[in-house]
Amino acid sequence: MIRSDPPDLKSLQTLAVVAELGSLTSASTALGVTQQAVSSRIRALEVRTGSPLVTRSARGSQLTEAGLLVAGWAKDVLDAAERFEVAVAALRDKSHSQLRVGASLTIAEHLMPEWLIAFQTGSGNPAAVDLVVANSRAVIEQLRAGARDIGFIETPDVPSDLESRVIAFDELVVVVGVNHPWARRRRALSAAELASTALVVREEGSGTRRTLELALDTLEPKIVLAAPASILPTTTAIRSTVASGRAPAVLSSLAIRDDFTLGRLARVRVAGLTLKRPLTAVWVRNSTGLPENAERLLSIALTHAR
Repeated sequence: MIRSDPPDLKSLQTLAVVAELGSLTSASTALGVTQQAVSSRIRALEVRTGSPLVTRSARGSQLTEAGLLVAGWAKDVLDAAERFEVAVAALRDKSHSQLRVGASLTIAEHLMPEWLIAFQTGSGNPAAVDLVVANSRAVIEQLRAGARDIGFIETPDVPSDLESRVIAFDELVVVVGVNHPWARRRRALSAAELASTALVVREEGSGTRRTLELALDTLEPKIVLAAPASILPTTTAIRSTVASGRAPAVLSSLAIRDDFTLGRLARVRVAGLTLKRPLTAVWVRNSTGLPENAERLLSIALTHAR
């Protein structure tokens, strides 16, 4: 069961600094707080975890085995918080934008934060980023309208009037709640069984939905998707609906890694159906090419994909 109160980021940061510097005194200096505040944050974490995390001695402070484990988890949370802050700053900073970026939902949620961190820290004069998140079709239309400098889309339908570069490939998987009958089946689904089942899907224009439609369309004979069980605007909403056991869905493998690890969703094999799509950078074709900052973000995306 998920706790209603999220972990305190300052306490997690304090534990990480104590682990790095080896003393509460050094941690208090580095964080700019009193040693009493450092001790209080560590105690709060110890109460939350039910385990001693730090042992204190004349030689300094050392993490216990439990402390080392929690510090490792804390790093993941702190890294995610940093990615969140960078991404939110890109959404918020509209007034002096030097780079206008459009990104479809899966890329924006699972890849773009890391790219933006590299973009902002990799230059002596970081540019402000104006990030708009929309489905692939909307990103393409914004580029054509001149509202974006570069876009990142997930649809296989890459328009020929735009310049494009494939960044990576993304696998889509069929997922169900752990109590759904499909979660216990040993035999792979057929493409026909999947197509005849009412799924939870994104709206038209979504790259995920279009990839599934095209994959079924290439089969012989062609298979048409049944009417959806629900049409939802975000991957998060789809994941929650699927986890409740109401209906299956097809989602990006990027979006459901934690759900598998935590046992919220189960993956279902499908025979004879390839669900793989390109993740593509797109921009308007012109004589001057990409703006310098857009070129730099594209390079970062390509590097991280490799």
